[in-house]
Amino acid sequence: MSHNVLEDVAKSAPEVEVETEEQILARVRTNLRRNRLRTWGLRIALIAVWLGAWELTATVWIDPFFYSKPSLIWDRLVEWFTEGTQFGSIWLQMYTTVQEAVLGFVIGAVAGVVLGTLLGRSRYWAEVLAPFIKALNAVPRIVLASLFIIWFGLGLSSKVATVVVLVFFAVFFNAFTGAREVDGNVINNARILGASKRQVLSSIVLPSATTWILSSLHTAFGFALIGAVVGEYAGASKGLGLLISNAQGTFDSAGIYAGMIIITVIALLAEWAISAAEGRLLKWRPSQAAASHGI
Repeated sequence: MSHNVLEDVAKSAPEVEVETEEQILARVRTNLRRNRLRTWGLRIALIAVWLGAWELTATVWIDPFFYSKPSLIWDRLVEWFTEGTQFGSIWLQMYTTVQEAVLGFVIGAVAGVVLGTLLGRSRYWAEVLAPFIKALNAVPRIVLASLFIIWFGLGLSSKVATVVVLVFFAVFFNAFTGAREVDGNVINNARILGASKRQVLSSIVLPSATTWILSSLHTAFGFALIGAVVGEYAGASKGLGLLISNAQGTFDSAGIYAGMIIITVIALLAEWAISAAEGRLLKWRPSQAAASHGI
């Protein structure tokens, strides 16, 4: 009797569909695509609401001469990219600023990684040089930019020097911390197996500090652009900083915003490139941490 009851229950139970591996992967890809579209749709909606509110406010309530508005900023961007600026082609201004930022970024990042890693593994020299490094880091960058213009002139060198100072400390402290955080047991085991100091540094310390160093590069390139613009703002013959400075002097608020937008786009492109490089270099790192954080 009980056997018949069990058979009836089994027959009446709904059949469970078993998904294949291809179906599971297709469903995951569909969900990811849907989430990506939803995210970008919300971003675009927020930007549209913000720009629309700004345009309406500047048209009805506030004076666009001081606060500008999106339509005026768009007109200024179109003018720069079609007719040029007072100081030449907009592409020349962008190239100048990017060149200064990239050169200073490379020099400052390399110096920061090397010195940060070496001092991170040498407690004695880190203690000796700590007051000097902290004192240099406390010097206002705008003052250094003015000094560099006096020392190196209005050309490329003064802007690169300003960028190097900004980038160096951003990378140095992360490289220093990353070198300090290396597991001592791993280093001791490597030394027991006969590894030299150079081998320990190149094979253990640097790879372990890579996450810290790459993390600092995201912020460092933003500082590189800031350094280039600040240097041009203090004194230059071309560059985006000069355009912003000239727009300020002529009360052209639309020109200030237009320069800011161009710099922001360049920074976002650089951020994308650094993130792509980071993804390639850190394929071994679990992705759960990146997936659990929105930023």
